[in-house]
Amino acid sequence: MRKIAVILFISSIIWIVASAQPGSQEEEQTIMVEKYSQNLKKLFEIQKKIERIHPFLKKLYPVAIVEEDLFYVFDLDSSKRRYVLAKLAKPAMIVPEGIRAAFPLDFYDNKMACVVTGDVFDDPSGYVMIFHEFVHCAQTDCCENKLKSGLSVAQQAQAANDYMWELNHPFPYEDSDFSEIYKIFLEAATEGDADKVLRCRTFLKEVLNTPDYEYMVWEEWKEGFARLIENRIRKKLELTENHGGTDLPYNRVTFYEGGAQYISVLFEKNKSLEKDIEALFHRMLR
Repeated sequence: MRKIAVILFISSIIWIVASAQPGSQEEEQTIMVEKYSQNLKKLFEIQKKIERIHPFLKKLYPVAIVEEDLFYVFDLDSSKRRYVLAKLAKPAMIVPEGIRAAFPLDFYDNKMACVVTGDVFDDPSGYVMIFHEFVHCAQTDCCENKLKSGLSVAQQAQAANDYMWELNHPFPYEDSDFSEIYKIFLEAATEGDADKVLRCRTFLKEVLNTPDYEYMVWEEWKEGFARLIENRIRKKLELTENHGGTDLPYNRVTFYEGGAQYISVLFEKNKSLEKDIEALFHRMLR
């Protein structure tokens, strides 16, 4: 009798634990849709306010929200007027909390997507960062892979199976020749002194080897352009602009600000570059 009582007790514990488990996958998806529907709807509202800033902002891309290692991919429906949950996946990758990134989803037909965690919606600036990542999606759609394939730094990384070179390239940030010239360059670009900017670019090309110079320009073009559009959005929405990266010692984020300021100078000299970012890259590289 005691043995039966023990079995019944254990069975009741198992039932209680099972009852406390999350609901079905369909229920979880419904919860996610309800949780983020208003946030995603707001992207359309913001887009209406900012789409004239640049043609890239006229297109929205998938948004992959990561929760507990699951990717909830929201994509536009056939009407292009609302986001729907299009895919749920658990890729074999570690996603850091607070991620703000853009990359193709191999489990979703390699479509470019903005990948974020849900806290992105906690602050107005988070919505701006989504559009920053949408700019990266547009760069990929436009010409990024074509331009990247022509760079020796990218070719060397590919040969070494280094898929993280854009983040980890060993650039000589602390080299005194580079840092001194780049400091002068940043000041000149911020002041809009085009002649001084161009002189600094000549010096930078002389002190850096080819892979390092290419890397610098690549980051300035890719991240600098996105930073420039980001700050135009911030200004339109009356938010504080983002000018991080100017403090010593320099690092990769320095090229975000340096690129944004340099591109702004080049746009002043040639307005056509605003709509032709492929030509913009070649102008920056020369």
